[in-house]
Amino acid sequence: MPESTRTTRLVLIDQTGLIYCAGVQNATPGFLRLAGHPLRWRLLTELARTDRQVRELTGLLGQPQSLVSYHLGQLRAGGLVSARRSSADGRDSYYRIELSRCRELLAETGLALHPGLGPGPPPAVFKGTVRVLFLCTGNSGRSQMAEALLGQLSGGAVEVASAGSHPKPLHPEAVRVMREHGIDISGRRSKHLEEFAGQRFGYVITLCDRVREVCPEFGGHPQLIHWSIADPAGEADARAAFRRVAAGLRTRIGFLLARLGE
Repeated sequence: MPESTRTTRLVLIDQTGLIYCAGVQNATPGFLRLAGHPLRWRLLTELARTDRQVRELTGLLGQPQSLVSYHLGQLRAGGLVSARRSSADGRDSYYRIELSRCRELLAETGLALHPGLGPGPPPAVFKGTVRVLFLCTGNSGRSQMAEALLGQLSGGAVEVASAGSHPKPLHPEAVRVMREHGIDISGRRSKHLEEFAGQRFGYVITLCDRVREVCPEFGGHPQLIHWSIADPAGEADARAAFRRVAAGLRTRIGFLLARLGE
């Protein structure tokens, strides 16, 4: 080919392993490149509801484990999904969606299409009473913090409670960290999940891998959601661990409120 007619194209492979052409003004936004694959989209929509193990996702999607693991790897490389080793069975891992990262990429996608398409979901509007129950093992840290944060962030519009399968006294670091969020939980007590056995909830959210395995059935067919969160009480730096858990819960609950308002 004559030098004067040769066209040079720079082809790059991004961190997701997907190919795109550099210098193309209207290149497909990152979120669409990641989520546009039908199987990856199904994985994201399932993980947006609850954390899952690979074998669970394999069964739900009806696809080979090798294929599901491959696409989970693509989503992890793009920062849309993360994994944490199960504290109930160290051979398993729980996958979770990184909703904050999804929100960032979706905002970039909207702005790439039109400058008027900025981020920001509409405020949740609740119709009737929404009841939520948070469960963990001891009801001494994670579930108490989640109960307090949902009550605060919903402005009291959501009726929320928490309990544990093996209640323990309230952890002092949970009290201290909640004070940093402007909430006093020092007067609250730990409760056994059997106290709520006859009650109806719209949502039952387990925060501990172990309690998920023993979670009883509740009347009214509540939506069951699992958030795989490590017990901060077992960390060497308990204060930092409780702060991380509180920050993570605050993020998750912010997204939960949008769902409760649907």
